[in-house]
Amino acid sequence: MPTEPLTFPMTASGPFDPAREILAMRGERPIARVRYPDGRLGWVVTRYPTIRAVLADPRFSARQELRGSPFSAAEIPPALPGMFIGMDDPDHARYRRLLTGQFTVRRMRRLAARVERIAEEQLDRMEAAGPPADLVREYAAPVPALVICELLGVPYDYRERFQADVTEMTRQDATQEDRQRAMTDVGRHLGELVQRKRAEPADDILGGLVTNGGLTDEELTNIAFMLLGAGFDTTTNVLGLGAFALLLNPGRIPALTDPETADGAVEELLRYLPVVPGTIRAALEDVEVEDVLVRAGESVMVSLPGGNRDPERFPDPDTLDLTRSATGHLAFGHGVHQCLGQQLARVEIRAGFSALFRRFPDLRLAVPPEKVPLRDDMIIYGVHALPVTWGSKSRIHADREVREGK
Repeated sequence: MPTEPLTFPMTASGPFDPAREILAMRGERPIARVRYPDGRLGWVVTRYPTIRAVLADPRFSARQELRGSPFSAAEIPPALPGMFIGMDDPDHARYRRLLTGQFTVRRMRRLAARVERIAEEQLDRMEAAGPPADLVREYAAPVPALVICELLGVPYDYRERFQADVTEMTRQDATQEDRQRAMTDVGRHLGELVQRKRAEPADDILGGLVTNGGLTDEELTNIAFMLLGAGFDTTTNVLGLGAFALLLNPGRIPALTDPETADGAVEELLRYLPVVPGTIRAALEDVEVEDVLVRAGESVMVSLPGGNRDPERFPDPDTLDLTRSATGHLAFGHGVHQCLGQQLARVEIRAGFSALFRRFPDLRLAVPPEKVPLRDDMIIYGVHALPVTWGSKSRIHADREVREGK
Protein backbone atom coordinates (compact mmCIF):
# COMPACT_ATOMS: atom_id res chain seq x y z
CA MET A 1 0.00 0.00 0.00
CA PRO A 2 1.46 3.44 -0.91
CA THR A 3 2.70 5.45 2.06
CA GLU A 4 1.72 8.85 0.66
CA PRO A 5 -1.80 9.73 1.86
CA LEU A 6 -4.52 10.98 -0.44
CA THR A 7 -5.65 14.58 -0.05
CA PHE A 8 -8.89 16.43 -0.67
CA PRO A 9 -10.32 17.84 -2.82
CA MET A 10 -9.93 15.16 -5.48
CA THR A 11 -10.38 15.70 -9.20
CA ALA A 12 -13.59 14.32 -10.69
CA SER A 13 -13.05 11.93 -13.57
CA GLY A 14 -16.14 13.28 -15.37
CA PRO A 15 -19.25 15.36 -14.69
CA PHE A 16 -21.11 12.28 -13.44
CA ASP A 17 -18.26 10.23 -12.00
CA PRO A 18 -16.48 10.06 -8.63
CA ALA A 19 -12.90 11.25 -8.30
CA ARG A 20 -10.26 9.30 -10.21
CA GLU A 21 -8.55 8.29 -6.99
CA ILE A 22 -11.79 6.82 -5.63
CA LEU A 23 -12.38 4.78 -8.77
CA ALA A 24 -8.79 3.54 -8.82
CA MET A 25 -8.78 2.55 -5.16
CA ARG A 26 -11.49 -0.08 -5.35
CA GLY A 27 -9.34 -2.81 -6.83
CA GLU A 28 -5.97 -1.70 -5.49
CA ARG A 29 -6.58 -0.67 -1.90
CA PRO A 30 -10.16 -0.64 -0.60
CA ILE A 31 -9.01 1.36 2.44
CA ALA A 32 -6.43 4.10 2.08
CA ARG A 33 -4.81 6.81 4.13
CA VAL A 34 -6.08 10.35 3.67
CA ARG A 35 -4.77 13.60 5.10
CA TYR A 36 -7.48 15.97 6.27
CA PRO A 37 -7.15 19.77 5.95
CA ASP A 38 -6.36 20.10 9.68
CA GLY A 39 -3.31 17.87 9.17
CA ARG A 40 -4.71 14.77 10.83
CA LEU A 41 -4.49 11.41 9.12
CA GLY A 42 -7.61 9.37 8.57
CA TRP A 43 -8.94 6.76 6.19
CA VAL A 44 -11.24 6.47 3.19
CA VAL A 45 -13.04 3.28 2.14
CA THR A 46 -14.57 2.63 -1.27
CA ARG A 47 -15.85 -0.96 -1.51
CA TYR A 48 -19.59 -1.59 -1.16
CA PRO A 49 -19.45 -4.28 1.57
CA THR A 50 -16.83 -2.37 3.57
CA ILE A 51 -18.88 0.80 3.52
CA ARG A 52 -21.96 -1.04 4.76
CA ALA A 53 -19.90 -2.71 7.48
CA VAL A 54 -18.48 0.59 8.77
CA LEU A 55 -21.86 2.35 8.74
CA ALA A 56 -23.50 -0.55 10.61
CA ASP A 57 -20.75 -0.89 13.23
CA PRO A 58 -21.49 0.88 16.56
CA ARG A 59 -17.75 1.08 17.19
CA PHE A 60 -17.74 3.91 14.64
CA SER A 61 -19.27 7.11 15.97
CA ALA A 62 -21.32 9.74 14.12
CA ARG A 63 -20.60 12.38 16.78
CA GLN A 64 -19.46 15.34 14.75
CA GLU A 65 -17.00 16.68 17.34
CA LEU A 66 -15.00 13.43 17.08
CA ARG A 67 -14.72 13.39 13.31
CA GLY A 68 -12.08 14.95 11.11
CA SER A 69 -13.36 16.61 7.95
CA PRO A 70 -11.88 16.15 4.47
CA PHE A 71 -13.39 19.49 3.50
CA SER A 72 -12.48 21.92 6.28
CA ALA A 73 -9.76 22.51 8.87
CA ALA A 74 -12.21 24.27 11.22
CA GLU A 75 -12.82 22.64 14.58
CA ILE A 76 -16.27 21.08 14.70
CA PRO A 77 -18.27 21.61 17.92
CA PRO A 78 -20.73 19.05 19.34
CA ALA A 79 -24.11 18.88 17.63
CA LEU A 80 -26.69 21.39 18.81
CA PRO A 81 -29.74 20.01 20.66
CA GLY A 82 -32.04 18.36 18.12
CA MET A 83 -29.46 17.93 15.34
CA PHE A 84 -29.30 14.20 15.82
CA ILE A 85 -27.45 13.32 12.60
CA GLY A 86 -24.30 14.35 14.49
CA MET A 87 -25.10 12.21 17.54
CA ASP A 88 -24.90 8.57 18.65
CA ASP A 89 -27.51 6.56 20.49
CA PRO A 90 -29.28 6.97 22.83
CA ASP A 91 -29.66 10.68 21.92
CA HIS A 92 -29.82 9.92 18.20
CA ALA A 93 -32.42 7.18 18.71
CA ARG A 94 -34.62 9.42 20.88
CA TYR A 95 -34.85 12.20 18.32
CA ARG A 96 -35.09 9.89 15.33
CA ARG A 97 -37.95 7.95 16.92
CA LEU A 98 -39.92 11.18 17.25
CA LEU A 99 -39.30 12.09 13.60
CA THR A 100 -40.08 8.60 12.33
CA GLY A 101 -43.51 8.91 13.89
CA GLN A 102 -44.12 12.03 11.80
CA PHE A 103 -43.15 10.52 8.42
CA THR A 104 -46.36 8.51 8.22
CA VAL A 105 -47.60 6.70 5.10
CA ARG A 106 -50.74 8.86 5.15
CA ARG A 107 -48.73 12.08 5.24
CA MET A 108 -46.36 10.95 2.47
CA ARG A 109 -49.31 9.97 0.25
CA ARG A 110 -50.97 13.31 0.81
CA LEU A 111 -47.72 15.14 0.21
CA ALA A 112 -47.12 13.25 -3.05
CA ALA A 113 -50.12 14.93 -4.66
CA ARG A 114 -48.90 18.31 -3.44
CA VAL A 115 -45.40 17.67 -4.82
CA GLU A 116 -46.92 17.04 -8.25
CA ARG A 117 -48.87 20.31 -8.07
CA ILE A 118 -45.78 22.25 -6.96
CA ALA A 119 -43.81 20.82 -9.89
CA GLU A 120 -46.53 21.76 -12.37
CA GLU A 121 -46.86 25.27 -10.95
CA GLN A 122 -43.11 25.87 -11.29
CA LEU A 123 -43.21 24.59 -14.87
CA ASP A 124 -46.12 26.95 -15.58
CA ARG A 125 -43.91 29.85 -14.49
CA MET A 126 -40.94 28.61 -16.50
CA GLU A 127 -43.05 28.13 -19.62
CA ALA A 128 -44.68 31.54 -19.26
CA ALA A 129 -41.28 33.23 -19.04
CA GLY A 130 -40.17 31.36 -22.15
CA PRO A 131 -36.82 29.87 -23.15
CA PRO A 132 -33.98 29.85 -22.39
CA ALA A 133 -34.06 29.18 -18.66
CA ASP A 134 -31.74 28.09 -15.88
CA LEU A 135 -33.34 24.83 -14.81
CA VAL A 136 -31.68 24.96 -11.38
CA ARG A 137 -32.94 28.44 -10.52
CA GLU A 138 -36.39 28.04 -12.08
CA TYR A 139 -37.19 24.44 -11.16
CA ALA A 140 -34.66 22.18 -9.42
CA ALA A 141 -34.23 24.55 -6.46
CA PRO A 142 -37.78 25.91 -5.98
CA VAL A 143 -39.52 22.52 -5.97
CA PRO A 144 -37.65 21.05 -2.95
CA ALA A 145 -37.79 24.39 -1.12
CA LEU A 146 -41.57 24.57 -1.48
CA VAL A 147 -41.96 20.91 -0.50
CA ILE A 148 -40.04 21.63 2.70
CA CYS A 149 -42.50 24.46 3.32
CA GLU A 150 -45.35 21.94 3.07
CA LEU A 151 -43.53 19.52 5.33
CA LEU A 152 -42.89 22.05 8.07
CA GLY A 153 -46.11 24.00 7.65
CA VAL A 154 -44.46 27.28 6.66
CA PRO A 155 -47.17 29.94 6.19
CA TYR A 156 -47.95 30.87 2.59
CA ASP A 157 -47.17 34.53 3.17
CA TYR A 158 -43.55 33.63 4.01
CA ARG A 159 -42.91 30.94 1.39
CA GLU A 160 -41.52 33.21 -1.30
CA ARG A 161 -39.08 34.82 1.14
CA PHE A 162 -38.24 31.41 2.65
CA GLN A 163 -37.43 30.01 -0.79
CA ALA A 164 -35.25 33.02 -1.59
CA ASP A 165 -33.34 32.72 1.70
CA VAL A 166 -32.81 28.98 1.27
CA THR A 167 -31.48 29.52 -2.24
CA GLU A 168 -29.19 32.31 -1.04
CA MET A 169 -27.59 29.96 1.47
CA THR A 170 -26.21 27.76 -1.34
CA ARG A 171 -25.87 30.21 -4.24
CA GLN A 172 -22.43 30.15 -5.92
CA ASP A 173 -21.98 33.91 -6.16
CA ALA A 174 -23.40 34.76 -2.74
CA THR A 175 -21.00 36.49 -0.37
CA GLN A 176 -20.32 35.08 3.08
CA GLU A 177 -22.28 38.00 4.50
CA ASP A 178 -25.26 37.21 2.28
CA ARG A 179 -25.20 33.54 3.28
CA GLN A 180 -24.97 34.40 6.96
CA ARG A 181 -27.85 36.85 6.65
CA ALA A 182 -29.96 34.24 4.92
CA MET A 183 -29.13 31.63 7.59
CA THR A 184 -29.98 34.10 10.33
CA ASP A 185 -33.29 34.99 8.66
CA VAL A 186 -34.25 31.34 8.19
CA GLY A 187 -33.33 30.50 11.78
CA ARG A 188 -35.36 33.44 13.11
CA HIS A 189 -38.40 32.55 11.02
CA LEU A 190 -38.18 28.88 12.01
CA GLY A 191 -38.11 29.95 15.65
CA GLU A 192 -41.19 32.11 15.07
CA LEU A 193 -42.82 29.16 13.30
CA VAL A 194 -42.27 26.97 16.37
CA GLN A 195 -44.02 29.58 18.50
CA ARG A 196 -46.91 29.69 16.05
CA LYS A 197 -47.24 25.90 16.18
CA ARG A 198 -47.34 25.99 19.97
CA ALA A 199 -50.16 28.50 19.84
CA GLU A 200 -52.03 26.80 16.98
CA PRO A 201 -50.97 23.14 16.47
CA ALA A 202 -51.34 21.96 12.87
CA ASP A 203 -51.30 18.67 10.98
CA ASP A 204 -47.73 18.89 9.70
CA ILE A 205 -44.42 17.48 10.89
CA LEU A 206 -43.42 20.46 13.01
CA GLY A 207 -46.91 20.68 14.47
CA GLY A 208 -46.79 16.99 15.35
CA LEU A 209 -43.45 17.39 17.11
CA VAL A 210 -44.74 20.38 19.06
CA THR A 211 -47.79 18.44 20.19
CA ASN A 212 -46.25 15.05 20.92
CA GLY A 213 -42.48 15.41 21.19
CA GLY A 214 -41.93 17.10 24.53
CA LEU A 215 -39.13 19.12 22.92
CA THR A 216 -37.80 22.58 23.73
CA ASP A 217 -38.08 25.50 21.34
CA GLU A 218 -34.34 25.22 20.65
CA GLU A 219 -34.62 21.53 19.81
CA LEU A 220 -37.60 22.11 17.53
CA THR A 221 -35.94 24.99 15.69
CA ASN A 222 -32.74 22.98 15.17
CA ILE A 223 -34.67 19.94 13.94
CA ALA A 224 -36.51 22.15 11.45
CA PHE A 225 -33.21 23.62 10.26
CA MET A 226 -31.72 20.13 9.93
CA LEU A 227 -34.69 18.90 7.88
CA LEU A 228 -34.31 21.95 5.69
CA GLY A 229 -30.64 21.25 5.03
CA ALA A 230 -31.14 17.54 4.46
CA GLY A 231 -34.16 17.96 2.21
CA PHE A 232 -33.19 20.89 0.04
CA ASP A 233 -29.60 20.84 -1.23
CA THR A 234 -29.36 17.13 -2.01
CA THR A 235 -32.70 16.87 -3.84
CA THR A 236 -32.00 20.08 -5.76
CA ASN A 237 -28.75 18.64 -7.06
CA VAL A 238 -30.22 15.25 -7.93
CA LEU A 239 -32.78 17.09 -10.06
CA GLY A 240 -30.19 19.42 -11.61
CA LEU A 241 -27.38 16.93 -12.21
CA GLY A 242 -29.87 14.22 -13.18
CA ALA A 243 -31.47 16.47 -15.80
CA PHE A 244 -27.99 17.18 -17.20
CA ALA A 245 -27.26 13.44 -17.48
CA LEU A 246 -30.63 12.74 -19.09
CA LEU A 247 -30.34 15.55 -21.62
CA LEU A 248 -27.06 13.98 -22.75
CA ASN A 249 -28.82 10.59 -22.94
CA PRO A 250 -32.35 11.45 -24.14
CA GLY A 251 -33.12 7.85 -25.08
CA ARG A 252 -33.25 7.02 -21.38
CA ILE A 253 -35.90 9.61 -20.50
CA PRO A 254 -38.97 7.43 -21.27
CA ALA A 255 -38.07 5.16 -18.37
CA LEU A 256 -38.79 8.08 -16.02
CA THR A 257 -42.05 9.17 -17.65
CA ASP A 258 -43.50 5.64 -17.81
CA PRO A 259 -45.29 4.82 -14.52
CA GLU A 260 -44.35 1.15 -14.93
CA THR A 261 -40.61 1.82 -14.89
CA ALA A 262 -40.26 5.19 -13.12
CA ASP A 263 -39.60 3.83 -9.62
CA GLY A 264 -36.70 1.65 -10.78
CA ALA A 265 -35.32 4.46 -12.93
CA VAL A 266 -35.23 6.77 -9.91
CA GLU A 267 -33.23 4.19 -7.93
CA GLU A 268 -30.68 3.93 -10.74
CA LEU A 269 -30.31 7.72 -10.93
CA LEU A 270 -29.72 7.82 -7.18
CA ARG A 271 -27.06 5.13 -7.53
CA TYR A 272 -25.36 6.74 -10.50
CA LEU A 273 -25.20 10.41 -9.50
CA PRO A 274 -22.31 11.25 -7.10
CA VAL A 275 -24.22 14.05 -5.33
CA VAL A 276 -23.16 13.18 -1.75
CA PRO A 277 -19.41 12.42 -1.62
CA GLY A 278 -19.60 10.42 1.56
CA THR A 279 -20.07 10.45 5.28
CA ILE A 280 -17.57 10.29 8.11
CA ARG A 281 -17.30 8.16 11.23
CA ALA A 282 -14.78 8.16 14.09
CA ALA A 283 -13.44 4.96 15.63
CA LEU A 284 -14.30 4.67 19.32
CA GLU A 285 -11.79 1.84 19.72
CA ASP A 286 -9.26 0.01 17.59
CA VAL A 287 -11.14 -1.68 14.71
CA GLU A 288 -9.79 -3.86 11.90
CA VAL A 289 -11.12 -2.85 8.48
CA GLU A 290 -10.03 -4.77 5.38
CA ASP A 291 -7.02 -6.18 7.30
CA VAL A 292 -5.99 -2.65 8.29
CA LEU A 293 -6.05 -1.51 11.91
CA VAL A 294 -7.98 1.73 12.36
CA ARG A 295 -6.90 3.23 15.66
CA ALA A 296 -9.28 4.67 18.24
CA GLY A 297 -9.89 8.34 17.47
CA GLU A 298 -9.14 8.09 13.75
CA SER A 299 -11.75 9.19 11.23
CA VAL A 300 -13.00 7.05 8.36
CA MET A 301 -14.72 8.58 5.35
CA VAL A 302 -16.95 6.15 3.49
CA SER A 303 -17.24 7.05 -0.19
CA LEU A 304 -20.89 6.54 -1.09
CA PRO A 305 -20.20 7.09 -4.83
CA GLY A 306 -17.35 4.60 -4.60
CA GLY A 307 -19.67 1.97 -3.16
CA ASN A 308 -22.35 2.75 -5.71
CA ARG A 309 -19.82 2.20 -8.51
CA ASP A 310 -18.46 -1.08 -7.07
CA PRO A 311 -18.56 -3.55 -10.00
CA GLU A 312 -18.83 -6.49 -7.62
CA ARG A 313 -22.23 -5.15 -6.53
CA PHE A 314 -23.42 -3.32 -9.67
CA PRO A 315 -22.18 -4.74 -13.01
CA ASP A 316 -20.97 -2.14 -15.51
CA PRO A 317 -21.37 0.47 -12.75
CA ASP A 318 -20.21 3.51 -14.71
CA THR A 319 -23.10 3.20 -17.17
CA LEU A 320 -26.44 4.88 -16.45
CA ASP A 321 -28.87 2.02 -17.07
CA LEU A 322 -32.38 2.98 -16.03
CA THR A 323 -33.60 -0.57 -16.63
CA ARG A 324 -31.29 -2.19 -14.08
CA SER A 325 -32.26 -3.08 -10.51
CA ALA A 326 -30.30 -0.66 -8.33
CA THR A 327 -31.90 -1.83 -5.10
CA GLY A 328 -29.50 -1.59 -2.18
CA HIS A 329 -27.62 1.48 -3.41
CA LEU A 330 -25.96 3.71 -0.84
CA ALA A 331 -27.26 7.13 -1.87
CA PHE A 332 -29.20 7.36 1.41
CA GLY A 333 -26.45 5.79 3.50
CA HIS A 334 -26.87 2.65 5.57
CA GLY A 335 -27.46 1.63 9.16
CA VAL A 336 -29.21 3.52 11.93
CA HIS A 337 -28.35 6.88 10.35
CA GLN A 338 -29.84 6.03 6.96
CA CYS A 339 -31.69 9.06 5.55
CA LEU A 340 -35.01 9.49 7.36
CA GLY A 341 -36.62 11.38 4.48
CA GLN A 342 -35.65 8.99 1.69
CA GLN A 343 -39.23 8.15 0.72
CA LEU A 344 -40.05 11.83 0.36
CA ALA A 345 -36.92 12.34 -1.75
CA ARG A 346 -38.03 9.53 -4.05
CA VAL A 347 -41.45 11.15 -4.43
CA GLU A 348 -39.88 14.51 -5.32
CA ILE A 349 -37.42 13.05 -7.82
CA ARG A 350 -39.99 10.89 -9.58
CA ALA A 351 -42.58 13.68 -9.77
CA GLY A 352 -39.98 16.27 -10.72
CA PHE A 353 -38.56 14.41 -13.70
CA SER A 354 -41.88 13.03 -14.89
CA ALA A 355 -43.52 16.48 -14.92
CA LEU A 356 -40.49 18.13 -16.54
CA PHE A 357 -40.13 15.80 -19.50
CA ARG A 358 -43.86 15.44 -20.10
CA ARG A 359 -44.17 19.22 -20.24
CA PHE A 360 -41.08 19.77 -22.39
CA PRO A 361 -40.47 16.64 -24.51
CA ASP A 362 -37.94 18.55 -26.64
CA LEU A 363 -36.02 20.03 -23.70
CA ARG A 364 -32.34 20.41 -24.51
CA LEU A 365 -29.19 22.15 -23.30
CA ALA A 366 -28.84 25.78 -24.31
CA VAL A 367 -25.04 25.64 -24.04
CA PRO A 368 -22.40 23.05 -24.95
CA PRO A 369 -22.07 20.42 -22.16
CA GLU A 370 -18.58 21.60 -21.25
CA LYS A 371 -20.02 25.05 -20.46
CA VAL A 372 -22.33 23.74 -17.72
CA PRO A 373 -20.82 24.95 -14.39
CA LEU A 374 -20.22 22.03 -12.05
CA ARG A 375 -20.39 22.27 -8.26
CA ASP A 376 -16.93 20.80 -7.80
CA ASP A 377 -16.22 23.59 -5.33
CA MET A 378 -19.04 22.48 -3.00
CA ILE A 379 -19.48 19.57 -0.59
CA ILE A 380 -22.79 18.60 -2.20
CA TYR A 381 -21.98 17.99 -5.86
CA GLY A 382 -24.17 18.91 -8.81
CA VAL A 383 -24.48 21.83 -11.21
CA HIS A 384 -24.56 25.49 -10.26
CA ALA A 385 -26.78 26.21 -13.25
CA LEU A 386 -28.28 24.26 -16.15
CA PRO A 387 -29.16 26.49 -19.13
CA VAL A 388 -31.92 24.81 -21.16
CA THR A 389 -34.24 25.64 -24.00
CA TRP A 390 -37.22 24.07 -25.75
CA GLY A 391 -39.51 24.55 -28.72
CA SER A 392 -42.03 27.34 -28.97
CA LYS A 393 -44.80 25.12 -27.64
CA SER A 394 -44.69 22.70 -24.75
CA ARG A 395 -46.70 19.49 -24.89
CA ILE A 396 -49.36 20.90 -22.55
CA HIS A 397 -49.63 24.06 -24.66
CA ALA A 398 -50.07 21.98 -27.81
CA ASP A 399 -52.64 19.68 -26.18
CA ARG A 400 -54.58 22.71 -24.99
CA GLU A 401 -54.75 24.12 -28.50
CA VAL A 402 -56.01 20.79 -29.85
CA ARG A 403 -58.76 20.72 -27.22
CA GLU A 404 -59.76 24.30 -28.05
CA GLY A 405 -59.79 23.58 -31.82
CA LYS A 406 -57.05 26.03 -32.70
